[in-house]
Amino acid sequence: MAHAKTSYVCLPCRASYKQPYPGHHDHDRVCPRCAEPLIHVGSAFAAPKRRDTAAWRTLSVLLHAGVRFHKSCCGGPGYRPRTLSEVRERMAYARATGEPIAQALVRRELP
Repeated sequence: MAHAKTSYVCLPCRASYKQPYPGHHDHDRVCPRCAEPLIHVGSAFAAPKRRDTAAWRTLSVLLHAGVRFHKSCCGGPGYRPRTLSEVRERMAYARATGEPIAQALVRRELP
């Protein structure tokens, strides 16, 4: 039986790679194109097209805020914003209410 794999991304290259889950003695993963460190994003990640700069910019904000795409008990990772306008709305809400940015970004609806 094959081992399960998870996704890693390289933001500068706009590339996604499926690799085995990290082990206890694993080294940091690096991009085969640019040798920059890869970011572990989770097994429920679907990469945007390389040409879609807005989607990669949105993804960059999510990853830098600490949001990942791990499966939950009910299937997928839950809500994640897909557009920059959704990100802006949630970040403005976080600033106004004092809610942590990562938590505001994954809210399906704003009150």
